[in-house]
Amino acid sequence: MKTDIALEQFINAHPKTQALAERARGLFPDGVTHDGRMLSPFPMYMDRLEGARKWCVDGHEYVCYVTGHGSTILGHAHPEVVDAVQRQVGLGSHGSGSSAQEIELAELILKLFPSAEKLRFTSSGTEANMMAVRLARAATGRPKLVKLQGNFHGWADSLFAGIDPPFEMPSAGLPPGVHENTITLPTNDVQALENALSNRDVAALIIEGAGAHMGSVPTSAEYARAARELCTKYGTVFIIDEVVSGFRWAPGGWQETIGVEPDISTMAKILMGAMPGGCVAGKEELLNVIQHTDDPVRDRAKRMPHPGTFNANPVSLAAGIACLKIIATGEPHRIANAAAESIRQQMHAAIQERGISGFCYGDASMFHVYLGDTDSDPTQYSKLPAATPATLFKGGNGLATGNLRKQMLFNGVDCWLRIGICSMAHDDAAIEKTMDAFNKGLDAILEDGVAPLRA
Repeated sequence: MKTDIALEQFINAHPKTQALAERARGLFPDGVTHDGRMLSPFPMYMDRLEGARKWCVDGHEYVCYVTGHGSTILGHAHPEVVDAVQRQVGLGSHGSGSSAQEIELAELILKLFPSAEKLRFTSSGTEANMMAVRLARAATGRPKLVKLQGNFHGWADSLFAGIDPPFEMPSAGLPPGVHENTITLPTNDVQALENALSNRDVAALIIEGAGAHMGSVPTSAEYARAARELCTKYGTVFIIDEVVSGFRWAPGGWQETIGVEPDISTMAKILMGAMPGGCVAGKEELLNVIQHTDDPVRDRAKRMPHPGTFNANPVSLAAGIACLKIIATGEPHRIANAAAESIRQQMHAAIQERGISGFCYGDASMFHVYLGDTDSDPTQYSKLPAATPATLFKGGNGLATGNLRKQMLFNGVDCWLRIGICSMAHDDAAIEKTMDAFNKGLDAILEDGVAPLRA
């Protein structure tokens, strides 16, 4: 098989990578420190990053569409961000106190996100979502949370329901009852949402900006607008998780593009210029649940404490300030969105020309490749019905997509395929190399007989 030959050549060309992987297997479960970095025959070990490209420890160059798990819309190692980080590291990384940088970054965020009136920094996107839900519960006095099938909000216990099909199956390690107050609903089903909220015992609705799995299963703008109205009607806090979509769909996130203002927004990734950190930003009355008062009884019983050693870390703040000043111009979005649109069109055409069952779709600076049986019109996946096919959540035919990803990696392109993420550094040369690898990969999976074919 063509894939087997390429795999043998790939292994022989990466002796340092293979040696590191063997060491890692004795240190980490699966030999990695993030589930998304698992890869057969071994995970890649990167040594240097620049723009749209990266180099592994064996010196091979790759065009990168993982882009720091979506955090590097400016491209890897953007000079202005690097300079800001280097200056701050020289001044110290933790002053055990407040800093002028936290004020500057907060002012930039609030200017870009008009829905937000106050904010609080966290150490990660997961922490931001944990905090947002707890704020909603504290403010409303209600116990329940509504989330959508497949929407990922980090790995906190209360949010880790219904991530992948079968959605009713609980994740390992969670005690009975941990999700008794979590309601998981189908994507884009307005009636199901109203039914859930009408009892007036739901503290918050949280949705992933643009849709489940970084937009792989899109949430329609119509649904988001209806959700805003229903949350207002029933007194439920509306949270948009902009950890991925924030500063990527537009300077003001996905909510800017669809014209919907949530009560709370959560952010990370691009927020800190691809450095660790996140924030919860929202209505003043909700954020003030954290604020101390002169009432000791209220402060003990109703105030939500919020510590965190690395909240507003100066190094991350420096990177975030440099990044958001560029984000505010809108230039990164114009370039990255155009690159993704070019890739979407070319990949979709390549799939169709070969008679393969599948399509390439997406929005803003993202693209998604789906290979598998479908009767749906691929151009309509931005308007998914409530009954979303479970195969879409799973990314289609795993064997075909997995082999295609490996073929592209063999040809110098690193892309999850189910999710591809562009930056402003993805130029014409990068796209040309990408399409060369993609076309070679499609030909290989056809030759190997693993590509699903249209009836």
